[in-house]
Amino acid sequence: MLTDTHCHLYLPDFDADRDAMIQRAIEAGITRFVLPNIDLKSVDALTRLCRQYPNHCFPLIGLHPCSVDDSWQQQSSRIGDYLKHSPVQWYGIGETGLDYYWSRQWIAQQKQNLEQHIRWAKSYRLPLILHSRNAVDDCIEMVSLHRHPDLKGIFHCFSGSLQQAERIVEAGFLLGIGGVVTFPKGNLDQVLPHIPLDCIVLETDSPYLAPVPHRGKRNESSYLILIAQRVAELYRVTPEQVAERTTANACRLFGFPF
Repeated sequence: MLTDTHCHLYLPDFDADRDAMIQRAIEAGITRFVLPNIDLKSVDALTRLCRQYPNHCFPLIGLHPCSVDDSWQQQSSRIGDYLKHSPVQWYGIGETGLDYYWSRQWIAQQKQNLEQHIRWAKSYRLPLILHSRNAVDDCIEMVSLHRHPDLKGIFHCFSGSLQQAERIVEAGFLLGIGGVVTFPKGNLDQVLPHIPLDCIVLETDSPYLAPVPHRGKRNESSYLILIAQRVAELYRVTPEQVAERTTANACRLFGFPF
C-alpha cells in the first residue's frame, strides 16, 4: 500500500475521468491521497472530493506562493477562518512556501505568507507542506529560524542538492520525492542513497510532473508505482520495502493509522 502525499486531484484536469483515475490508483495499491490546497477558489472542489472519498482523500488548507499578490492578507484571513470554524478535519497546512521561478515581484509578501503558515502549523500542530521552487535555501532558513518540536512537514517535490537535503532533515522535515527521481538529469540519484529512507515520502503532484515514461503528459496518482520502483533501485531494496517505509513515514506525519 502506498500514500500519495501530494496531489491535486480536484483540479479541472481530471473532470472528464476523475472517478476512473482514482479507481486506477486504488487498484494499483495507492490507497491514500493527500490534497494540498492552492487558494480560496480551490477549497470547495477540494473539500467536495474529500467528502466523496472520505476513506481515501485527506484535505490540507493553505495559500500557494504563486497565488500571493496584494490581496494575500485578505486571502490569509479567510484561510484562518477555515482553520478555526470549518467542520472539515484538516490534515496539514499548505501548500505554502516560496516560488522565485515565475515571478520575483511578491517575494516579501510570500515570506510574510509563509510566516503565517508556520504559525498555524505550530499552533494547530499540523504538518507544513512547502513549495520551494528556486527558493530552497530561503525556505530552509525560514523553517530553521522558527524551529520548534511542533514544526514538521515536507519539502514537496524536492530536487535539490545533498547539502540541502541534509539541512532539511536536520530541521525536522521530510523530503517529498516525485517524478523528478525518474528523470535522467534529475540528480536525485546523487542524493537519495545518502539520506535515510525514513526521511522521505512519495508524491506525484498530479496533474503535474509525470514520471518517465509519461513525462510531459498529465500525471495521475497510479504513477506513484513508477516513482516507488525508481526509489527502490536507488536504495537497493524492494519496491515493497519502499512502500512500507514511506507509508509509515506518511502515517506518522499526518496521523493516519498504519
